[in-house]
Amino acid sequence: MDQKTQKDRVGTDRRTTTTCARCGLVQDGSPPLTWTCSVENGSRVYFCDDCARSHLRSIEGRIDSAWW
Repeated sequence: MDQKTQKDRVGTDRRTTTTCARCGLVQDGSPPLTWTCSVENGSRVYFCDDCARSHLRSIEGRIDSAWW
């Protein structure tokens, strides 16, 4: 099943992208397995490989990204 393209209600193609909440890197389709997902203030946010590695201790300590 290809998740990159979804159909909206009127039948037009809509691309799915994921954006790093820290640096703004855009990834087409679902986030790679190496990206990190966090739920902050009730919203799901994603962080790319580089941002996740840079802030690993804060992520493990469950500190919201606003504090990095």
